[in-house]
Amino acid sequence: MPTLLDPLKVKGLILQNRIVMPPMATELATENGEVTDQLVKHYVDRCEKVGLIIVEHSYVSKEGKLSPRQLGIYDDKLIEGLARLAREIKKHGAIAAIQINHAGGKASSKITGLKPIAPSSIIVPGGAEEPSEMTLADIERVQEAFEKAAIRAIKAGFDAVEIHGAHGFLLNQFLSPITNKRLDAYGGTLEKRMRFPLEIVERIRETIGDHLLLYRLGADDMTPGGLTIEESKKFAVKLEKTGVDIIDVSGGLCGSRPEKLTTQGYFVPLAEKIKSVVDIPVIGVGGIKDPQFADKVVREGKVDLVAIGRAMLADPKWALKAVKKLRKIEKH
Repeated sequence: MPTLLDPLKVKGLILQNRIVMPPMATELATENGEVTDQLVKHYVDRCEKVGLIIVEHSYVSKEGKLSPRQLGIYDDKLIEGLARLAREIKKHGAIAAIQINHAGGKASSKITGLKPIAPSSIIVPGGAEEPSEMTLADIERVQEAFEKAAIRAIKAGFDAVEIHGAHGFLLNQFLSPITNKRLDAYGGTLEKRMRFPLEIVERIRETIGDHLLLYRLGADDMTPGGLTIEESKKFAVKLEKTGVDIIDVSGGLCGSRPEKLTTQGYFVPLAEKIKSVVDIPVIGVGGIKDPQFADKVVREGKVDLVAIGRAMLADPKWALKAVKKLRKIEKH
């Protein structure tokens, strides 16, 4: 079995190891979503000995913006700054990905100046106001925004694009029966709830050519009546068929840090279940701090890659120290 320190080849790219820095919002962009020196420094400080860096969620359109200084990818004028960020990450040996997102019903008119849109006109968990139910024209417009954002990511020199379908944001809202009460072709059965995200995947897959495509899957809402892991397994099979190269498993409407889950690697069991039904690499996450624990879940075949979030925020040299520690253990 591979270890955390073994390289991983996905398509034509080779990740130097299985350590992933997951996307975590920093609020270090400008109010227009532009890259700043501070933001570049944040990533450069954490690059060393990381296999894959996934830059934080970037909004694909102004109505999909979540927070005041969120990173943006909604306009061609942002490409230059994003290119600088991608260049600096890659200079340090990491594969550079960027996550693209639309907040949907979690967006706020106080921030965007626009009424939020969502699959249905019900307040979503984490949202503050009732959104407008998306029309078919809205669906087309948002899908196009995702596609254009992916093109900008590739133009900026990123190796990979990650579509955000977790943590209660728009794509997760479509998949979850709690937030999707539509009666048309985009709601009701699992097949219909999957349609919107799968159409986005399909469009981006066609657009970005051979570049890596990741999907962050909110695999379980952990809420009565919500999306279940059994449904997500079926969705994961479809994601693979539609051209996703890596599935990054996290929480659904419950968010990235559900209160009741405190043990290290709390989303790894979900990732393991997704891994059991697909042949593409799967990323596991969830409060992982200990390099030996990260190495163990890879060795045991539970996941292919491990994302280290808060621990890497706290210690920019986490990956470097982890590699040294595991190599030392290997020698003994």
